Amino acid sequence: QVQLVESGGGLVQAGESLRLSCAASGMIFSIKAMGWYRQAPGKQRELVADISSGGSTNYAESVKGRFTISRDNAKNTVYLQMNSLKSEDTAVYYCNTKYQGVNYWGEGTLVTVSS
Repeated sequence: QVQLVESGGGLVQAGESLRLSCAASGMIFSIKAMGWYRQAPGKQRELVADISSGGSTNYAESVKGRFTISRDNAKNTVYLQMNSLKSEDTAVYYCNTKYQGVNYWGEGTLVTVSS
């Protein structure tokens, strides 16, 4: 059973930084792409960033230059470093992967950016 557990969310001021972590279990982590999504109140869930098994990355335009996704295959963990946070980054952030044809999500971690 694949499990994804996010951590690292919290309340910060605009301009500050946070690092989110997503620990994966029940899967061969190193061979799968991983993604971070977010959902703000009243809005649809959107892709923030993803990283392939080989380390190639992709970012939403709104976070390019501010957020960095990375992975540590030895720890089965994917990270999202978020710098220069803005109030519009406030959302629940979810970790995602697709494994053996099934889409898996974590329960999410709340990021609140106050201005």
